Amino acid sequence: MRDHYDDPGEAPRVQAWKSGYRPDPADRATWWRPWLDTVTEAVQRGVEIRRARVVSEPVSAYTPFLYDGTFANIAAGEEIRWLPRRRASAIAMPGNDFWLFDGQLVRFGYFSGEGVYLGDEVTDEPAVAELCAQAFEDVWREAVPHDEYQV
Repeated sequence: MRDHYDDPGEAPRVQAWKSGYRPDPADRATWWRPWLDTVTEAVQRGVEIRRARVVSEPVSAYTPFLYDGTFANIAAGEEIRWLPRRRASAIAMPGNDFWLFDGQLVRFGYFSGEGVYLGDEVTDEPAVAELCAQAFEDVWREAVPHDEYQV
C-alpha cells in the first residue's frame, strides 16, 4: 500500500532499473528468485495467490519499476491487480501492508516513513483476519487486472 519501499535488498535492482536494465523474460535466470519457486509450488498444489497493489496516481518513481517486474510474479502463478488510491476511499483497510493466509493468519509488515522495513507481526486473531479478508476482497473487486492497468 506504499508508493515506495527502500529495502536494502531491493535497492540494487531499483538502481539497475533506473539505469536502463530490464530483465529479459526469455532469460529466466536473470529474474527468477526463491520466492517465485515458493509461489509456483503453492500454485501447483492448488493454492490461489492474489496480490493487490494500492497506488497513488500519478504514480511514484518506484511504481514503474514494480510494474515492469510483475511479469515474474505472474509467470510464477500469482494473480495481480492494481487499485488507484483514489478508488480506495470508501474501503476500510488496515493501516499497514499485510498478507492474509487461508483467511486466518495475518502478517503485517511495518515500514518507516522512508520505506525502510522495520519488522513484522503475525496474528491469528479472528477479528483481525476478518477485517483483512473483507478489505482485500473489497480492494480486489475494485482493482484493475495487471494486463489492463497502465502506469
